[in-house]
Amino acid sequence: QVQPVESGGGLVQAGESLRLSCVASGRSFVMAWFRQAPGKEREFVAAINWNGGNTHYAGPMKGRFTISRNNADNTVYLQMDSLKPEDTAVYYCAAKRWGSVLSRNDYNYWGQGTQVTVAS
Repeated sequence: QVQPVESGGGLVQAGESLRLSCVASGRSFVMAWFRQAPGKEREFVAAINWNGGNTHYAGPMKGRFTISRNNADNTVYLQMDSLKPEDTAVYYCAAKRWGSVLSRNDYNYWGQGTQVTVAS
């Protein structure tokens, strides 16, 4: 059983940076970050394949967010730069054993989430 565990959330000012971490067993898994803002549906943020050679981002995050992974310690990161108040959300780490980074609806394993709040 894979249980992703997120960390690194917090309160930052607009324009600042934050790095989220997700530890999950299963080095061959496709990993992704999603987020859910209050009153909104959960949305895809970014995904990375098993060896880090292939990534995919949602349009609004492209250029500001960077997903990476270190399989030596089973950790996936989300570096978030130039944060905006609209980035405020609970960020979730997700994993799937198979599939493409382009497919967003087939993740099997989910973390509990970490809160990111961006103040204006």
